[in-house]
Amino acid sequence: MFDRYMICEETARNLTDGGKVTGFQFGARIAYYRGLGLSMVENLVVAVDGQPVPPEQIRFSVSNRTFTLAQMETEYAARWEFGAVATVTVLHPGGLTPGEHKLEFVEDLRISYMPFPLRGRDAKVVRIG
Repeated sequence: MFDRYMICEETARNLTDGGKVTGFQFGARIAYYRGLGLSMVENLVVAVDGQPVPPEQIRFSVSNRTFTLAQMETEYAARWEFGAVATVTVLHPGGLTPGEHKLEFVEDLRISYMPFPLRGRDAKVVRIG
């Protein structure tokens, strides 16, 4: 529905911890016109430069809480509201090399009145400084 607004390309950056680059992250918006509980986010898929990221390397943060994809399946209290920018973190030692990268992001959302998941898909070129 709002696919072209999903990736917030200006937020893409490498993530450092204790002076080491441990991964990268970017801001993401929901592709639906309403908010959803995290248990209704069926799947998140990230690919960089055509290479898919293993699901166990993805972390999702919203409202100052961070979840693995497995934890989101049973998270009934936290919500991803329309317009809210969540942070998607990919654990990848060394992060991304400086320069441009093609970032692809897919959301599969379970909507109560739809017989199939709503799929949002966005791809943007992001610059890592």
